[in-house]
Amino acid sequence: MLLHSSVPFTPNSKTNRTHFHFSNFSSFKPPKCSLSAVSEAPHFELSTHSNKKPFPAEVSRTIMELATVGTLSALTNEGHEGSSSPLAIGVRFTVDPHEGTPFFFLNPTFPFSPQTPSSLHVQLNQSGLRTPQCTLQGTLTKPQDTSATKRLVSLWGKRFGEEVDQDLMYIVAVDRVLQLEDFQEDGEWISSLDYKNAQPDPLRQFAEKLVSEINTNNMEDIIRFCNVYVDLDFQVLEAKMIWVDRLGFDMRLLSTQKGIFEVRIPFPGEVTDEKGAKSTFNCMSQLAWEVERNFQPLDFEKVKQLKHIKS
Repeated sequence: MLLHSSVPFTPNSKTNRTHFHFSNFSSFKPPKCSLSAVSEAPHFELSTHSNKKPFPAEVSRTIMELATVGTLSALTNEGHEGSSSPLAIGVRFTVDPHEGTPFFFLNPTFPFSPQTPSSLHVQLNQSGLRTPQCTLQGTLTKPQDTSATKRLVSLWGKRFGEEVDQDLMYIVAVDRVLQLEDFQEDGEWISSLDYKNAQPDPLRQFAEKLVSEINTNNMEDIIRFCNVYVDLDFQVLEAKMIWVDRLGFDMRLLSTQKGIFEVRIPFPGEVTDEKGAKSTFNCMSQLAWEVERNFQPLDFEKVKQLKHIKS
């Protein structure tokens, strides 16, 4: 079953093989795959991008754009006998879209002071299978620019639908960021400049919906993806898509013999919107279907890198 897009297609044994026709929209570059009944074998590349997954700075910016709550930690003078002591509280936040600076509003009774070393820890649940997270280290401070403050108050109102007292606004001036792919994974430090210059993923607003739709309606396709696009030496009992981004998607595989694995399957080319993602998925689904039934030769290199997930 293919995803609904501008090129609906449901393969079956009686279907004539025809070219996929992609809609003419400027933001999407069609994948390098040709699905036809001609005798010449199609050219297909799993990735034309030098990097097959977003950079950590992009992932952190995406997490910060999608999440709405985090854990703020900062030093206070409320420790024993007035000594400095760290305090962590949950906060709602949003970010300045230009540089990814998080801002929030604090209850005046909390013993936080401006110009205090602080961190903001944020997590993003992906399909209940993975929790990428980032910790922004920097300084808890108040915005100095009045016009910028008004703009941020407007952003807050659009996101949370409420009015706030701008005098209670704080930001974390970011010095560096620690990004982790999941719990108990090794982290990677990101400089403030790299974080600010990175762009959040263009598929972020509908990625969760798309992944849910694929996992619900396209189970045969994702199992087929494992068999066709991944170099496996075991039978896949169950597969589930974790997340999708502009360069490809991540999947969780279950094998009765060898356990649980995670694999990254790149797109043939970068996509930048929902229509492009669905069209690319349909194209890859069709080609995988034809390869599985020997209608087309397997003339591309399979994905070989799998990550074993400890149970």
